[in-house]
Amino acid sequence: MNNKKSSFYEFEFPQHTDTRGSLVPLEFDENLPFTPKRVYFLHSTPEDMIRGAHSHFIEEEIFMCIAGSCTALIDFDGTGKKEILLDSAQKAIYVGKNVWHEFKNFTPNAILLCLSSVNYLPGESNYELDYEEFQKLN
Repeated sequence: MNNKKSSFYEFEFPQHTDTRGSLVPLEFDENLPFTPKRVYFLHSTPEDMIRGAHSHFIEEEIFMCIAGSCTALIDFDGTGKKEILLDSAQKAIYVGKNVWHEFKNFTPNAILLCLSSVNYLPGESNYELDYEEFQKLN
């Protein structure tokens, strides 16, 4: 795993494969920079839909596409969005606080899994929803 103090990084979970198939374990105390409080996933997302498109003031997240694929757009310093293809069940991205993230180009079978550092925070007090404002803050 990469530097756990960075605001964003890519990494891969270990995968164990044999004649029965593949297993990707998520050891919360060893593989993750935080202990998840919430897990959710996106599925049946239309290919032309953009999901996310915000940054968090408090929350940290890990995203992995456990089926199919999608493209993550990440901006961690206000200088522009970097595209990352999530196309493997073991490939993941860590998105820390104040990192812009959005997802697009979902394949029909895509399942995007998210591990979150906090329970759901309703309302907009945890989010920056305007990309231009995000860039000004960074």
